[in-house]
Formats: sequence, C-alpha cells, structure tokens
Amino acid sequence: MRYFPEQAGDAGQGGSAETQRSGSDSRAAQTLDRAFNANLARWTAGISPAGLASLYGEWLMHLALAPGKQLQLGEKAIRKTGRMARYLQRLASDPGCEPCIEPMVQDRRFRSAAWQHWPYSLMYQSFLLTQQWWHNATTEVPGLPEPREQAINFVVRQWLDRWSPSNLPWTNPEVTAVTLATGGQNLVQGWRNLTEDWERAISGKPPVGAEGYRVGRELAVTPGKVVYRNHLMELIQYAPVTDRVQAEPVLIVPAWIMKYYILDLQPGASLVEYLVGQGHTVFMISWRNPDSDDRDLGMADYRRLGPMTALDVIGEVTGCERVHGVGYCLGGTLLSIAAAAMARDGDDRLATLTTLATQVDFTEAGELMLFIGESQVAYLESMMWDQGYLDGYQMAGAFQILRSNDLIWSRLVHEYLLGRRQSMNALMAWNADLTRMPYRMHSEYLRRLFLDNDLASGRYVVGGHPIAISDIRAPICAVATTGDHVAPWRSVYKLHLLADADEVTFLLTNGGHNAGIISEPGHEGRHFQQHTLKASDHYLDPDRWQQTAMTQEGSWWPAWHDWLTERSSGDVAPPPMGGKRYPPLMDAPGRYVEMS
Repeated sequence: MRYFPEQAGDAGQGGSAETQRSGSDSRAAQTLDRAFNANLARWTAGISPAGLASLYGEWLMHLALAPGKQLQLGEKAIRKTGRMARYLQRLASDPGCEPCIEPMVQDRRFRSAAWQHWPYSLMYQSFLLTQQWWHNATTEVPGLPEPREQAINFVVRQWLDRWSPSNLPWTNPEVTAVTLATGGQNLVQGWRNLTEDWERAISGKPPVGAEGYRVGRELAVTPGKVVYRNHLMELIQYAPVTDRVQAEPVLIVPAWIMKYYILDLQPGASLVEYLVGQGHTVFMISWRNPDSDDRDLGMADYRRLGPMTALDVIGEVTGCERVHGVGYCLGGTLLSIAAAAMARDGDDRLATLTTLATQVDFTEAGELMLFIGESQVAYLESMMWDQGYLDGYQMAGAFQILRSNDLIWSRLVHEYLLGRRQSMNALMAWNADLTRMPYRMHSEYLRRLFLDNDLASGRYVVGGHPIAISDIRAPICAVATTGDHVAPWRSVYKLHLLADADEVTFLLTNGGHNAGIISEPGHEGRHFQQHTLKASDHYLDPDRWQQTAMTQEGSWWPAWHDWLTERSSGDVAPPPMGGKRYPPLMDAPGRYVEMS
C-alpha cells in the first residue's frame, strides 16, 4: 500500500452512502496499519521485518532450486575445512607460520600482531573463512536478481560482523591484554563511557567533547549577514575580503539532511572562507530544522522557498542577473531539478551549475539502495506518518550501517571495551548535529527519485509538466569522491548520459562523501582527476574517463575556482551587504542553524 500525504481525504467524497462507508472503512484500516507499523518500527530500528523476511525467503528459495550451487557450496565448505586443518598442523609446529587467509585490504580489525598468536589466530582465521563461505553462498545464486543478491549479501555481512571475534572481550587479544594489565579498569571506564553516552542520547545532549565545537564560535565563523528569512530557510551573504570580486555571485544549496556549516567548518577548512578569499561573493542557504508541524512540506516547497527564492533575493541585493549555482548532496539534486525547470521555462539566471557528491540518476545509487524497496519505503512512511518527520538519529543509523565496522563496531571496541575515548574533532561535532526530514518531502524523495527514478526518466513533474536534465544548457561541473558510500562516483558520473549542456566537467577526488569535499589546500594525501567533455565530444564510459583524465596532486578547490573564474564575466566592486528591500537581519550563522 502506498501512502502519500496528498491522498488524505480523497476517498469517500461524494458518491453513495455505501461508497462513503467503504471509503471510511478503508481510511480506518490504513490508519490502523500505519499506527501498528509505526510502533513496530521503534523496535526494529526502522527496518521492515516483512522486507527482511521476503529477502531471506527469496534467496533461500532460489538456493533450494539450485542443486549445482548447493554442491558447489558443499565442496567449498570441505575445502575450507581442509585449509583450516592444514593451518592448525602448521601452527602446532610453527606458531609464526603464514595465515591461510588474509583479510581484505579495507578490513583493519585484525592488523594487530596479537592476532597472530594462539588461540586468537585460530579464531580470526576461522571467522574469515566462514565470512568467505557466506559470501559465496549469497552471490551467483541462479535466478536471484542482482539487487536482491547485493541486499542479502549485505544483510549477512552485517550479521557476521556483529559476531566477529574482534567485538567480544574474551576473543579480542588487545582487550584481553589491556584488561589483565589494568585489572579490569578498562571495562569499568568503558561502562562509564557507555552510560554517559546513553544518558546524553536520551536527553538530547551532544556527544562528549562536542561542547568544544560551538556553532558561531569554533564552527561556522566566516563573517556574514542573514539577509533573508522565510519559514524554510535563511539566506546568508558572506562579507567580502577583497577589493574586487567576480561579477557573478555564488549560491550554495546544501542538503537539509545536514547542517550547512559542513561547507564552513572552521578556519582553514572552510569552502566558504576559501571562495570569499579568492574574490567570490558567496550566498549560503541555511535550512530550518523541521518539526511535526512541517509534515506536509514537499520537494516543491523546498525548491520554491529554497533556491528559487534565494535567486530572487540575490538578484535584488547584487543587481546581477546571473549566478553560479552550487549544490551539495541532496541540495545538488534539488538545484538540478530547479535548473531543469528554469531551462524549460526560459529562465537563464544560472551562469553555471556545480554539483558536489550529487546524484540525478538513482539506478545504481550504491548500498543505500539496499534500504529502498516498496516494503521498506511503506514501512518508513508509516513511521514518519506517526512522527511527522524522519528523525535525525534514524537517518544517521542508516548511514552508520553502510560502514558498520568503522562507525559502530570499532567504536564499541575502543570506547566500551578498551575504555579509550576517541578525541572529538570539528567534522565529528558537525556530524553529531542532526536534522530531521519532513514526512511528505522524504516520502517523495524516496519514491520519486530513488524508487521510481523519475528525474532520470523524464517523469519528474514541476509546475504541472515534466522536466528533463537535458534541457540544462549552462556549463556543468560535477564533483564526486572515490570513497563515497552515499553517492558512488560511478552513479554521479551518469550525469553525462542525461546532460546536453555545452560542456560537462567531471572532477573526481579521493576521500569520502564529506571528507573528500572538505579538501582544503594543504590537506595531505589529496589528489584529483578532471576532464571536460564538450557537446561535440563522444561519450566516455567511467573506466575510460579514469584512464583519460590526468591525475593532479593537491586539493581540487583551486581547480574549481579557476573553472568558475573562466566562466565569469570579470571583476567588479563588492556588492553591499543586503539592500533596501532585504536589509541584514542578524550576523551569520543565523538562527536556523541553532535549531535542534
């Protein structure tokens, strides 16, 4: 059953008494279903039990109908048992012998030398062999669709990681050694850490150490003014620091999944600070943190009250008719929707369009797609219907599961078993500053973009008519990161198949979804590739593009600044801060960013 907010009240209007009774009964049944699933979701962390059961049943049924695959798995089990037996024989005579299986490159759980000693070597080797067997069991099952295969493989991997010997105090040699050395004081301190974190979580307080990273003091400190405010956003204009600025201002549209100041993190690691220092007039949208009263705000409201209103205000304040549009993550998707609608309607105010870690085609949207199916979306809709929004903790939990070894189990070991607090930093403090997603907006986002892929298919409707990314003619720069689990770079690259702009520049940098974008000059270990395709050039697939594009050392920010400058019309005197119609309301970072 699909639940859309706009459908409420449609059934039972007019018609016979019997029809009205039928409509009333249907709404009552839907309400009961929603209430039941909403309460159940509190116990299942928002994961649909029906979806999991369906996934497991589908995999098991296909495996039951594949006797050849069963024989292959039996053979592999015997071979792995033999490998383990031979390893035990070598281990008995040579405690320092080579392991029979190595962890994957990204698996850091067993790097300590302590894992090479008996009996821990036996434990982790047995675990890795078991993990490898289950990978074989959940892949290449005849008849099982690839998305379902990826999903069951992911679920089994999460289950196995939960029982990794590294996560248990009596099977982790590092924990055992520290416990013996401290007389168990590490476990006492770990228990204190756990209770403190629990108390902070249920009382809505930030995590330990976040008090040293305050918005407006240590974070988001680039000088500016809030020049406009509506119900959904504040528009910040940043103060110039150069005598001349580029004529076209820059509008940044961040995602509302996050607080905007990821792009103005702290001095020396702020994209806003960098752009202002390079002579750009920068405007930033700061989204309001919605509550249950905002349940019916949809994607159309975010587009209208967000970038479209911001463009109007910027034109009034600066007197410039054209703007460089920049969108990050979901903000980039929203700005792409706005840009396509503007192009369709003959609105040419966007001089360029830059998207940061942004997808417009969601057919291969990475492991997030494992959470997107009819069963799961309907389950989430029931939960959001009850609350009026998707809670930030629920959203954060989904992202943590994508990297559970690093973000969940590693923390459990270090903070609760070893009793060692990880020191807080600016990025961690920002990551803990959670936001909410309105019911209607998130339902539309999941269904129309993720589930149905309407934007890439030409079915996404704005103003009563479909839009197409191919209508955008402004130069496009798409920035992606190699380690992005939220917007995989090959998925971002699909923009090439949809765009019909005069030129599309694709820039690929190392790093993750956040750390790769916040890649200030001087950041060690950074490198990137950049290549521009003109409208007359032939398509390059992602692999050929990666082979073709030259690798450059350092931050990608200077290269992007050059790209913006080359597509600007020259320099002018800085515009005033605000204007007669839009006088400054208060200093940046404003009021909305403080909302919890």
